[in-house]
Amino acid sequence: MEAFNHSKFYSKKSFLKIFGGEVKIFNETGEQLLFYVKQKAFKLKEDITVYNDENKSQELLKIKARSVIDFSAAYDVLDVKSNQQLGTLQRKGFASIIKDEWVILDASGKSIGTIQEDSYLLALLRRFLTNLIPQSFHIFLGTEIVGTLKQTFNPFVPQFRVDFSQDTSGKLDRKLGIAAVILLQIIEGRQN
Repeated sequence: MEAFNHSKFYSKKSFLKIFGGEVKIFNETGEQLLFYVKQKAFKLKEDITVYNDENKSQELLKIKARSVIDFSAAYDVLDVKSNQQLGTLQRKGFASIIKDEWVILDASGKSIGTIQEDSYLLALLRRFLTNLIPQSFHIFLGTEIVGTLKQTFNPFVPQFRVDFSQDTSGKLDRKLGIAAVILLQIIEGRQN
């Protein structure tokens, strides 16, 4: 799909959505909406559907939690069109208390990479002093950085500039990358 062919995105989580969260992912300039998520409120088990627009015209991805409220939650990412699992994103439970960290698993369950918050020092400052320090994440496949997410300075509306342009050979399935962006906005965004 054309939307997944971009290498740079702008992701924005809606401010003050009392009954469920909303994430919109645009092209790099923020002019064209590419992905839309409307999360249902008060669900014990995450079941996220990624659509192509706000009218929910076409389902693109499903992100399903394997269990109810789990500190080391694993989220399976499914391509709706092919009905195939693309991989799994698993939060590193206790390791993520200080610094957010996720493991990327391929469709067979083999660890292929990680998503890591920028530094321990900045992570500690964000958690215990102020959330005004923007977050940054690096996406690794092995030891190679294939993507970065940099939060823009806006204490009210969590926004990220997403860049997969370092992944010139397309090692990371962009669909799995978009699922990672959504989970970071929804799951990690609850901490702030």
